[in-house]
Amino acid sequence: MTFASFEDRNAIENEMPWADRDVPATLYGQLSKTAAAFPNRPAASFQLLSGPKDKAETLTWSQLLARTVQAANLFRKLGVGENDVVAYVLPNSMETIVTLLGGAIAGIANPINPLLEPEQIAAILRETEAKVVVTLKAFPKTDVPQKVAEACRHAPKVHTVLEVDLNRYLTPPKSWIVPLVRPKNPGGHHADVLSFNAELKKQNTTLDFADSADDRVAAYFHTGGTTGMPKVAQHKYSGMIYNGWLGNKLLFTEQDSIMCPLPLFHVFACHVILMASVVSGAHTVFPTPQGYRGEGVFDNFWKLCARWKTTFVITVPTAMSAMMQRPVDADISTIKTAFSGSSPLPLELFHRFEKACGVRVVEGYGLTEATCLVSCNPPDGIKKVGSVGIPFPYTNVRILTQKNASVVECGVDEIGEICVSNPGVFAGHTYTEVAKNADLFYFDTHLRTGDLGRIDADGYLWITGRAKDLIIRGGHNIDPAEIEEALLAHPAVSFAGAIGQPDEHAGELPCAFVELVDGASVTEVELLEHCKVHVHERAAVPKHMTILDELPKTAVGKVFKPDLRKHAITRVFNAALDKVGCPARVVSVVDDKTRGLVAQVDLHGAGSEDVGHVLGNFANRWEVAD
Repeated sequence: MTFASFEDRNAIENEMPWADRDVPATLYGQLSKTAAAFPNRPAASFQLLSGPKDKAETLTWSQLLARTVQAANLFRKLGVGENDVVAYVLPNSMETIVTLLGGAIAGIANPINPLLEPEQIAAILRETEAKVVVTLKAFPKTDVPQKVAEACRHAPKVHTVLEVDLNRYLTPPKSWIVPLVRPKNPGGHHADVLSFNAELKKQNTTLDFADSADDRVAAYFHTGGTTGMPKVAQHKYSGMIYNGWLGNKLLFTEQDSIMCPLPLFHVFACHVILMASVVSGAHTVFPTPQGYRGEGVFDNFWKLCARWKTTFVITVPTAMSAMMQRPVDADISTIKTAFSGSSPLPLELFHRFEKACGVRVVEGYGLTEATCLVSCNPPDGIKKVGSVGIPFPYTNVRILTQKNASVVECGVDEIGEICVSNPGVFAGHTYTEVAKNADLFYFDTHLRTGDLGRIDADGYLWITGRAKDLIIRGGHNIDPAEIEEALLAHPAVSFAGAIGQPDEHAGELPCAFVELVDGASVTEVELLEHCKVHVHERAAVPKHMTILDELPKTAVGKVFKPDLRKHAITRVFNAALDKVGCPARVVSVVDDKTRGLVAQVDLHGAGSEDVGHVLGNFANRWEVAD
């Protein structure tokens, strides 16, 4: 069915209520249904290296079902029940897919970003009370096994670590060399260590236990956004299958080949893409363990698309910008659409990409707390560039705000908080930590996303900023998106992030950080002058500009603003200390769970009282460094 307008969306909803849809209640039921329908069609492919002729492994749907069942059986034998957690700290691989699906069938799958530090990994393992962790065996050029070993020392409920050896994906002579240069396998924790694939092969390919009787929590995903320490969101089968159903209903069939270089710890890859494949029977390709971050992926990207006869490219704005700096050097005539998400797509980048690649771009919106999907620009209809389109079937989006102690609906084009109700929203129970669910819903139904937005006269949703990202200058709210859009209009700017830097008088003043296009040349002074012309609100013009070689980003391409705030706090505090001749220096800024960002100050002989006279004028906290 086409998805071109609100009429198409409403027609789908009017067929029947979501509760009457003939969809399986469990992941095992859905995977079994697809494997029965398309047993010999390709389900998933993975290649360790990025070359268009490098070794790759492909599983058919019947093979993926069998291997997933083996994983589920293994986890049950290791004591994992429906309410127990299988965590994985893995880059992309075939084992990552199998662990996610098998873990969600046996118990609760808990993907963890392998780029996190050991302390954060350990905190998530403790929060979810994970019993089993699947991770890498020591391998050249990765520190994931070492970080997980350290994390497990501080996660007492973990009793088994299953190791995945990536060497099996290599061919001679490289596969011969790895055992000679492999780092020492980390240890020193209390858990048993087993080979994932060796244990998998011992298991039956039919389910050894009864599948879940109905809907339940099947996955924990930690947030990876721009607002600080991760929180853990709960996802039910119903939400996961709803996301997959949308992909099948509106985008994919078993004939499609999806290029997905996104990480399999994030909802975009796991729910929007992999679950859409599980429901539709489409073929998903994962190039290299690091996806877009993998060596040679951008240089070989179009050739990889030609190799796999890609019909859909899954991307994010940061990746699209990098692609624009490479020529289209292969036959990509099979590509129908590029689906972009994770952060708003700048207008200029949209036009550059479509012009250079001849590929239409569909921009969508989702978030971890809603299992994922919320809206998208209709693939076959009017695309309002810069908007995130129209809500999906069975998704209700409201723009709400608080006025006079009441929650009221915003009018057309009036900015408020985006609030969502759909089958992916676990109302009242979004986070594992009960306290974090307080005040998270309006009317006990609509998730408060924390995103600011508006709905235009045609019903299209526009994201205008992040509620927690607002720069508050002397009580005046400044949307950082206005500054960022103005900077992105400059031809030398590739990425931009605007934040509030500490100020003694106004509380915060706007400042900005940019990353330049490769080979471009511009000064910080010139960019500030550019902002004076193109930032229309005088109060929003940045007071400071910093050019960085690369902006800090999350694994899915969002600018990671906590790191920018740390940078700004360090600069402003040290400048204030310099101004009065105080030798103390901010040596780091830490993210404290209850106090927010706290500056760590080395006194260098200064008195703490003297430092307090200077830094006490700022809203941000400070303390003497250990």
